[in-house]
Amino acid sequence: MQDLVRPFRALRPVPEHAAEVVAPPYDVVSRDEAAALAAGKPRSFLRVSRAEIELPPDASPYDAAVYARAAENFRRLARDGVLVRDDAPSYYVYRMTMDGHAQTGVAFVASVAAYERHRIRRHELTRPDKENDRVRHIEALNAQTGPVLCAYRADAALAALATEAATERPLLDVEGPNAVRHSVWRVAEPERVGRFSAALNALEALYIADGHHRSAAAARVAAARRRGAPGADASHEYFLTVAFPHDAMRILDYNRVVRDLNGLSAERLLERLAESFVVRRSAAPVRPERSGVFGLYVAHAWYRLELPERAIPRDDPVAALDVSLLQDRVLGPLLGIGDPRTDPRIDFVGGVRGLAELERRVDAGDAAAAFSLHPTQMEQLMAVADAGRLMPPKSTWFEPKLADGLLSHVLG
Repeated sequence: MQDLVRPFRALRPVPEHAAEVVAPPYDVVSRDEAAALAAGKPRSFLRVSRAEIELPPDASPYDAAVYARAAENFRRLARDGVLVRDDAPSYYVYRMTMDGHAQTGVAFVASVAAYERHRIRRHELTRPDKENDRVRHIEALNAQTGPVLCAYRADAALAALATEAATERPLLDVEGPNAVRHSVWRVAEPERVGRFSAALNALEALYIADGHHRSAAAARVAAARRRGAPGADASHEYFLTVAFPHDAMRILDYNRVVRDLNGLSAERLLERLAESFVVRRSAAPVRPERSGVFGLYVAHAWYRLELPERAIPRDDPVAALDVSLLQDRVLGPLLGIGDPRTDPRIDFVGGVRGLAELERRVDAGDAAAAFSLHPTQMEQLMAVADAGRLMPPKSTWFEPKLADGLLSHVLG
């Protein structure tokens, strides 16, 4: 069996500059947010991942000048000694700590061939424009700078190896965005590298949690380069990944707001909902405690919606998801939201923003109603991926999120 993963020589900040470099993932901040975060910070990795912040405000984020500026800033960080490349292929134990929750995984480069053979399993569609953006970014820098977040079924051997490594002094230990602590330990000794390789390559599969566009772009770059540099050991045949045991990962709710009630009054909507759900008014915001339960905020009041157990199709891993249940029973038939990927009448609110954000949007008149959902579970995600199926849009919000800038994979 071909290797699933291998160690790599990371390009990473020297410890004394890590706090200046660390940045949120490129795709979770807007241009204005990125500019504000990087203001007065010449070494912020946002100047690599979101280089348009250094160009005029009306510049397209896909302009050739953006990728040229990103490459220039990337080279400057290395030239100035802010970023250094390790001298031997290594694994990197990676721990994120946020609000008392800690998860410890491993950073490596994952096989494009395994991705193409479905041993690295995806669950989302990708958008061509976003794929093209990441392809151009990789080609301009000759490096992958944003790690793909993956999960693996919890494994005792890997847990023991990671725990052993994490007893030592970390190579990097820095607080990143949203008060997330990122701690990184390098594993470089050949004997220990061999033990990590054996444990990781024995895994049945990896599951992409976040980073479908990054992994798809890496596969496209590999396909384009194979003619010029054939061979499974070429660096472009692997992509930057950090993987955690599935039972350590935290998925938050991914809630929905709708701009209007499709011609219904609030009273009529509640009547229609009562045809399929048990509807009860709630004195407090509704945070669903299990699958099949939803919160509704409409007309300045909260309601608890409970779908009968018999109505949940347990034989279909996609149809049983709460995001599917809401779409198939409420958003589509009652509120006329046909395709949530493209319908401008629906918006999505990550659970990290809290239920108060749902109230705020409705009370401010930005939305007519808001729905709170029970978070998708990792077992559900893996079941969908194992079946080769796709999740509905905006099904998962992983928190904490990996940082950009701490580990990069240089091609060649």
